[in-house]
Amino acid sequence: MHKHNDEILPGTLDMMILRSLGRGPRHGYDVAEYIHHSSEDILLVEEGALYQALHRLELRGFLDAEWGMSENNRRAKYYRLTALGRKHLSSEVARWTRLSQAVSRVMGLA
Repeated sequence: MHKHNDEILPGTLDMMILRSLGRGPRHGYDVAEYIHHSSEDILLVEEGALYQALHRLELRGFLDAEWGMSENNRRAKYYRLTALGRKHLSSEVARWTRLSQAVSRVMGLA
């Protein structure tokens, strides 16, 4: 099995977390798994970075959180997008689309 060492680009982790929560509430491990599987097993989110980002997004009002029970009967904190988080996600997706298209044009890929 080929192991990838691709790092997540600065500024994109928050956007990917918000996107993963756009599909409904999730606990932290589930957010990391969503990102990993959605990236076709290329992106791995470090636990420390994930929980720092979740906390930061919660403090900014983009997420609400509450404790619940996970699928394996363990206590877990579940995060969900707020209305402000949905608005921020929308603007971040638009910004990312513009930036990634611009980089692709420079690299001759578009």
